[in-house]
Amino acid sequence: MRTRLLLSLAVAAAAAVLPVTNAATAAPAAATAPPANPTTVHEWLTTPGVETPTDASLPLNGTVTKTPVTVHVDPNVRYQSVSGFGAAITDSSANVLYGLTPENRTEVMRNLFDPRTGAGINFLRQPIGASDFAVGQDYSYDDLPAGQTDYQMRHFTIAHDETQILPLLRQALKLNPRIQIVASPWSMPGWMKTSGSMIDGKLIDDPRIYRAYALYLVKFIQAYQRAGVPVDYLTVQNEPQALERKNYPGTDLPWEQEAKVIEALGPAIHAAGLHTKILAFDHNWSEHPGDISSHQRASEDPEPNYPYDLLATDAYRWVAGTAYHCYFGDPTAQTGLRASFPGKDIFMTECEGGDSSTIIGVMQNWGRSSIDWNIALDENHGPHLGGCGSCNGTITVNSVTKAVTYNDQYRDIEHFSKFVPNGATHIASTVDTNSSKGAPLTTVAFTNPDHSTSLVALNTGATTQTFTVVYGTHSFDATLPAGATVTYQWAATH
Repeated sequence: MRTRLLLSLAVAAAAAVLPVTNAATAAPAAATAPPANPTTVHEWLTTPGVETPTDASLPLNGTVTKTPVTVHVDPNVRYQSVSGFGAAITDSSANVLYGLTPENRTEVMRNLFDPRTGAGINFLRQPIGASDFAVGQDYSYDDLPAGQTDYQMRHFTIAHDETQILPLLRQALKLNPRIQIVASPWSMPGWMKTSGSMIDGKLIDDPRIYRAYALYLVKFIQAYQRAGVPVDYLTVQNEPQALERKNYPGTDLPWEQEAKVIEALGPAIHAAGLHTKILAFDHNWSEHPGDISSHQRASEDPEPNYPYDLLATDAYRWVAGTAYHCYFGDPTAQTGLRASFPGKDIFMTECEGGDSSTIIGVMQNWGRSSIDWNIALDENHGPHLGGCGSCNGTITVNSVTKAVTYNDQYRDIEHFSKFVPNGATHIASTVDTNSSKGAPLTTVAFTNPDHSTSLVALNTGATTQTFTVVYGTHSFDATLPAGATVTYQWAATH
């Protein structure tokens, strides 16, 4: 993971909705199905201080009205397609979820993944081996005694994941078969590294090691596929600029070495007949000052242009896109990279502590996904090996009472995952006002595969905002309380 720091955002900061606390056996309020009537707008509203979302309908008028604040939604201006929204079933998350009774765990999984009665989470980030959120000790899938090597991966095994992680992933896929998965290693096996450990150190710069690491990742994809969990995307190193991670797995992987890994991995994936796509980088929008200082202490040059430098190498041909984290910089970095490499997609693969404004900013800047970190943690922000000691899960499971709290992150994700399925397309939405001060509204809109439209709006102001949404020859009037987030969805209009 990383040292948890506040992110800076190009979008306005929003007041977070308050947590929703339920007993483990009590489900959050279920949404009704999106309206089939093209004259009705489905409104899903979360308001600060209100425990459960408001599920209502608004009339969609067959005429366009004028108001001081107007949101124009234009389906003819199309941007990126959407892969999904979600979180991560880490080793710690799996441990916490298995602390529930089977009946209560099933209820929680429905609330997380069921597209009809729950949040419909449809994108998961899966650690390859241990992250900082693991139970007991770090582990890879090919751990060996000091001094030994295994270039042919004869000792490779995913046995660690078979008890809790894989059963949960299969259950999630059964609830929502459209889930996609991006997998990422915090470290390769220690015997491949200069430190001899999963903690800190670099990948040994040796052709045999690059081939062995590529084989390791291919075997992971194959093993998960045999276990019923296909891996759609893969990064080769979580946070490759993260030096000096002294108490949890991590690797300093300069862009030159990541290029070598990808140049070995791409052909290996192809030769194995796999369809997993490689994502580059998997780190912050901008290099964090702490990581810059770490480079300098190690007598290394900082790497502020890491994704640009990487995509300028021969590894480019094997890369489907670039993965970002939200912990430093702002999401406009995504648009800058997309402009330089328009053939490569953009993904947000980890963002603990973000909110709906973060997700909106990611989507406004070519992001195909927005993924939170741990899907579940206990009330002590764990269990964990090191790293972040204040991270929250999408849900919190009390280690004593087993009560389940559906946190802000759950509602923020739900505003998107429940109403914006895989295959949706980001379309234009603009806020117009006759006020010289503008309007405290941030929006993002999507056309869905069933031709319905979803619009997510956030009121970043301190007072209630009224406005009109215009879509072609139709419109509807809306009111959004201060700090509230809303998703509107309406069927295809004619």
